[in-house]
Amino acid sequence: MGKKFLKFEYLLLFAVFTIATCGLVYELVAGTLASYLLGDSVKQFSFIIGVYLFSMGIGSYFSKFLTKNLLNTFIEIEILVGLIGGLSSVILFLMFESINSFQFILYFLVFVTGCLVGLEIPLLMNILKNKVEFRDLVSNVFTFDYIGALLASILFPLVLVPKLGIMGTSLFFGLINVSIAIALCYMLKKEIKKINLLRSKAILSFLILLIVFIFSDKILSFSEGKLYGENIIYTNTTPYQRIVLTHNKSDYRLYLNNNLQFSSADEYRYHEALVHPALSMAKNVSNVLVLGGGDGLAVREILKYKQVKKITLVDLDEGMTKMFKTNTILTGFNKNSLNNSKVSVYNKDAYVWAKNCQGKFDVVIIDFPDPSNYSLGKLYSLNFYATIQKLLKTDAVVVIQTTSPYFAPKSFWCINKTVMQVFPQVDAYHAYVPSFGEWGYTIAINGFGTTFNTVNRKLNNLRFYNYQFDQFNYFSQDMISKDIEINRLDNQILVRYFDDEWGKLQ
Repeated sequence: MGKKFLKFEYLLLFAVFTIATCGLVYELVAGTLASYLLGDSVKQFSFIIGVYLFSMGIGSYFSKFLTKNLLNTFIEIEILVGLIGGLSSVILFLMFESINSFQFILYFLVFVTGCLVGLEIPLLMNILKNKVEFRDLVSNVFTFDYIGALLASILFPLVLVPKLGIMGTSLFFGLINVSIAIALCYMLKKEIKKINLLRSKAILSFLILLIVFIFSDKILSFSEGKLYGENIIYTNTTPYQRIVLTHNKSDYRLYLNNNLQFSSADEYRYHEALVHPALSMAKNVSNVLVLGGGDGLAVREILKYKQVKKITLVDLDEGMTKMFKTNTILTGFNKNSLNNSKVSVYNKDAYVWAKNCQGKFDVVIIDFPDPSNYSLGKLYSLNFYATIQKLLKTDAVVVIQTTSPYFAPKSFWCINKTVMQVFPQVDAYHAYVPSFGEWGYTIAINGFGTTFNTVNRKLNNLRFYNYQFDQFNYFSQDMISKDIEINRLDNQILVRYFDDEWGKLQ
């Protein structure tokens, strides 16, 4: 009896482990998908985790009404968690462009999954309450449950998403859930009632998930084709973002997490406005630092100046920089800039890298993604700009992309005001980029040896920027915002401004 008892107990504890692991993975998938498709990642993740924990409590409450055939019910929950959680990403991808109530479907799936996961521990404790001492039961159940959650949180960003993608990850864990249910049906068949029916349910669910998993790439291509409305010619999922390249007639577009990064038809406007004001007015340009800009397009513009001797590019995502070093379409856009002998690429967190850097630079080009979450918001903070100043030579020039002054004036002027606390000369300017509308920049000089209207060097082959800086720094009243706070690490007010302003356009 002792061996049989241990087998029974630990099989069920392992099932709890898989439900806990898979349940958290499904919520991470939902949160990631919500941030991809809806934007506003901070709010989406917060809401999803909150709904998930609440629904687990609801599930735990209703478990007291389940009093018969507890082992059968436990296995059926394992099947349902696998089936619903596994298919959740497929459902969300396919429905995003089809229905107006997408968020309702999203939170409904989160709620149902949470309720099912919330049923597991009370059910297991009721199944084992007469077979295991209560102290050991509670200790073992919660140990397995929390270890499963820890494993999921570690594997999800480091292994699962980079290797399987969002859709593949949820389907893979759905298969794991249902596989455990099948194993329980065979290994505990003497304790289970109506074993044939339960086993058939589990096998059928496994086959459904397996078929969808096999065709997941085609399903993803179909859903992304509907989402972007363009021919998708390249996709890649890195630990940090989903990269999609589309082609429509003569226009190539790059999307990161569903956000347009550039259009080949007009990106030259954005990058000329970003790079050439700073490179033209700086006293020296021999040593240039680029933070962000892993596409190499800003580097392409910098390399047009023969006086540039060294360019250091720091971008977190190795998948991004590698793609723009090797993909023949993309290297055509950046003129193979990232493979130039003058360019050194470091795939590091710019916040950490800057604090540890001992070098001094003549020009710094900051081309980070918009501050849509706190991780990005720190890169627009007072603390970060103070760190950047320590890397500058006297009269060095810094330029920062600062989102749209038309669509997000509070965000734009918040960044500008924050930079003004650090540098002696600061100005703002903007340029019209058809794919984005009016787009803004903040520029600063680390000294008084030059001015914003100084032109120390110029090129004759630019398509957009004309070296007349004062033509770019006039702002109409609909692009002005006052009473703006400074963005500090301890308030991250910029992220709140950004969420509020861009959220209205969703």
